[in-house]
Amino acid sequence: MNTPSPANLGEKTPITIVTGFLGAGKTTLIRHVLEHANGRRLALIINEFGDVGVDGEILRSCGIESCREENIVELANGCLCCTVADDFIPAIEALLGRNEAPDHIIVETSGLALPKPLLKAFDWPPIRSRVTVDGVVAVADAAAVAAGRFADDPEKLARQREADPSLEHDNPLEEVYEDQLLCADLIILNKADLLDRSTLARVHGDIAATVPRAVKVVETREGRIEPAVLLGIAAAAEDDVAARPSHHDAEEEHDHDDFESFVVELPAIDDPASFVAKLARLAGTHDVLRMKGFLEVTGKPMRLLVQGVGQRFRQQFDRAWARGEARRGRLVVIGEKGIDRAAVTAAIMA
Repeated sequence: MNTPSPANLGEKTPITIVTGFLGAGKTTLIRHVLEHANGRRLALIINEFGDVGVDGEILRSCGIESCREENIVELANGCLCCTVADDFIPAIEALLGRNEAPDHIIVETSGLALPKPLLKAFDWPPIRSRVTVDGVVAVADAAAVAAGRFADDPEKLARQREADPSLEHDNPLEEVYEDQLLCADLIILNKADLLDRSTLARVHGDIAATVPRAVKVVETREGRIEPAVLLGIAAAAEDDVAARPSHHDAEEEHDHDDFESFVVELPAIDDPASFVAKLARLAGTHDVLRMKGFLEVTGKPMRLLVQGVGQRFRQQFDRAWARGEARRGRLVVIGEKGIDRAAVTAAIMA
């Protein structure tokens, strides 16, 4: 039996913003929530950095009744925090206007999004009276954070901070990561199983030193967490924006010129294990932040989902190719500005 919709009761519809850096596990977390929704009608708004919607396609292939395909809205090739008026608010209004309005809306930002500008959008009169931000959830990749993936030299940076706590940041990776933590009501330390307890303790300490207010940090593996922990924070975060500092507060506008993404079109591959091993090597050589996409494997009826964070990759067959569907491989590559697209593409195709 479905829970009555807040829209039908004259109440505000709760919205949860799920943010987190590239490859932290946002989509895996959301899929787990969908699979354990217990009859609650959910809707998703998914934002991708680039023009290929891998995350939306993963969630559409779930076939989960709690979130039917028509309740999944994908906004690709543009950051939500930059396109609020053009894309985001119309998407919210369309979901709220459905005959069966959702009980809860989950917004998955791109891995490079700053959540605070998006949070500010909920103060807009057209939607403020109809929705409330139940909470901002930041997903962090525990192993990546422990490896200092968000600082060029984490030990040097720590020493500099001790000498000058007001030190300005000049690392765009670290700034995006910290902005996501600073806006959060709940921090999910995902992939915690990849670290030992002493390293995890150090990561917890680093997060506590970054976030000036009390925010709960929960360790997870594969994004497995009780949905009630995420959907029921009741933070009304739109009323608490000032308590969420950002490295970009002084900027009238922000952009994502520090990062680039491009798509590599691929023919069918014969040996997935060897191909993914090659991707891991070239990610290290060319300092690729993230790779993800779907590939065709010769002689296989199912498509192969490949996802990489730095040099850590995973692969799985996620579903069969549909009848009449074009079997083409497409791999999204994300890196910092100046990444050698030609060299990376040549290495992938070699």
